[in-house]
Amino acid sequence: MSAPDVAPSECALPGSPLARERPGIDACVHCGFCLQACPTYLTLEDENDSPRGRIVLMRALLEGTLIPENESVETHIARCLGCRACETVCPSGVPYGHMLEATRATLAEHRPIPFVARAILAVFERPWLMRLAMFGGRIARATRLSRIGARLGGRLGFAMAMLESTKREHVPARPRPSSDGARGSVALLTGCVMEGLFTDVNRATERVLTANGYSLTDASRQRCCGALHAHAGDADAAERLAKANIEAFERAKADVIGVNAAGCGAMMKDYGYMFRDEPEWRDRAARISAKVRDTSELLSAAGPERGGPAPLRVAYDAPCHLQHAQRIVAQPLDVLRAIPDLELVPLVESDVCCGSAGIYNLVEPETSDIVLERKLANIEAAAPEVLATGNPGCLMQIGAGLLRRGSAVRARHPIELLDQSYAKKPAR
Repeated sequence: MSAPDVAPSECALPGSPLARERPGIDACVHCGFCLQACPTYLTLEDENDSPRGRIVLMRALLEGTLIPENESVETHIARCLGCRACETVCPSGVPYGHMLEATRATLAEHRPIPFVARAILAVFERPWLMRLAMFGGRIARATRLSRIGARLGGRLGFAMAMLESTKREHVPARPRPSSDGARGSVALLTGCVMEGLFTDVNRATERVLTANGYSLTDASRQRCCGALHAHAGDADAAERLAKANIEAFERAKADVIGVNAAGCGAMMKDYGYMFRDEPEWRDRAARISAKVRDTSELLSAAGPERGGPAPLRVAYDAPCHLQHAQRIVAQPLDVLRAIPDLELVPLVESDVCCGSAGIYNLVEPETSDIVLERKLANIEAAAPEVLATGNPGCLMQIGAGLLRRGSAVRARHPIELLDQSYAKKPAR
């Protein structure tokens, strides 16, 4: 496919989302530090599947030496996990995550987002469809359909294994402890998958926050955070969802917004950037973003309160959008260290992506599987009883991989473990 006759000094895509990110592209000095931090480069060993290589493609699109319809461009941009590990090691501060989302949004203007991705995104944008999908998932889980389906091969079998991995041991319901709210009020982003399939984790989050001196404020009519849509290039849907959440959390009037899903937290902290050029929304979005805290940040600031003994061997795997996007590293470990007798065991490459990356594992299953196998091998070498990670996608991806391997290791959210520890604590 021939490229249009456009001089490199001109912009071949004026007004496009990618054109707005030109300063970030120009900041890249092609040093190559990002190569060894990139899971797809380590897996596929192709320069085009590295951050540096993809930035070359982004520049070529803007300069017109490649056109958006070029299939090779689509392939290499689609293969990116969006884990943002390259940002952590980049000496030039290249905002690769923003550039990737802008590139995908620009490509979506010239060719449709793949059907599977569009179908999934449509469900997450529509609350009634989301409720229906989550209800169906819980029914499949309760009737053991997901356990049976997990034995199938291919994309369907892995999706069933992901669903089965969300199952939790039945524990008696416990009331939320009273709180004087001395540490301030928190409006919790309940989330789509978190409330739909990890309901127990949300209730545990509420109990743990109140046990640590926070009061909870309801944020009604909140929506999906928009992260999946932004990552896939559906910028318009991401903005619609973000605006609905800005309004919902403005009404809540809480001191802070608590998020127990790393990807959602990273997205909400980016609302200010998303609307930076829209006068009507810029300041409102920035105020909401400034309030967002991962729940591990809130608990670390509170101490946190120590629980009862739980003699477990636990390995912690850092969600990419917690460590690389939000730069939150120590706080989840503070949560786990508040559990007496818990042994933290080191996990090799705990900062490397597991291959989930939103809906990546469903639209790019082959590459996702290769990345996941590396993660599972490291978990097996660490030999923990529990793998702790603070993001639903990571919990389902790693949980499904462990399930299909027949491993006894369980994937759990750190806040689940602390809540269970509190349940064992003698009453005062």
